[in-house]
Amino acid sequence: MPRTPVYIICSPRPQVGKTLIARQFSEFLRLQRGDVLAFDVNIQEPSLVDYLPRLTETAEIDDTYGKMALMDRLIVDDGLAKVIDLGYHAFDEFFGMIAEIGFIKEAARSNVAPVVLFVADSDRVSTRGYHTLRAMLQPDALVIVDNEYVLRGDLPEIFMHSQVVRIAVLPPFLKSYIERPTFSFTGYLRTEKDTSTELHQWVRSNYFSFREIEQRLAQQRG
Repeated sequence: MPRTPVYIICSPRPQVGKTLIARQFSEFLRLQRGDVLAFDVNIQEPSLVDYLPRLTETAEIDDTYGKMALMDRLIVDDGLAKVIDLGYHAFDEFFGMIAEIGFIKEAARSNVAPVVLFVADSDRVSTRGYHTLRAMLQPDALVIVDNEYVLRGDLPEIFMHSQVVRIAVLPPFLKSYIERPTFSFTGYLRTEKDTSTELHQWVRSNYFSFREIEQRLAQQRG
């Protein structure tokens, strides 16, 4: 029986394109699966709930009640894919909670598959966060996102131990275009007739990468 995926998009660093990736992944999953539920754990504006209000709920992990409320929603094997846009401020708290309550083992018992998409950066904070995740997760549950907008050069070698997804950098005018709250990646693919445009190719390339993550997950045994 296929496992229910929980995709956690995260970084201990701000301004690395995490919410943009969470937006794209959420729209892709809705297109691929028919539905998706996203959780916004973020303090920055605009955040995921501003872009996808119909798909997204806000979540807080500042106290025990908020933590348990979120975990109760994530541990359910209901076949509905979940996406978490985890703000950098909550990185240590969230994964500390994951370790404390034994979420990874409980997820395996509940037929739930957590997958972490870690947006890489070249600083020590990112390296330390990556080591934390490698110690906690199975290798196939950790995906490195190489966002060329953040890493203008080569991806640091340390991150090569994990599966890597690359997000190409867009020209500033296109970046501004997709940052509009009303912009939809799937909607653009459906309405843009010229498939040779740079934006069309960019969105399709990212969707192909997301599909590979889904396919890898489907091939894993629960």
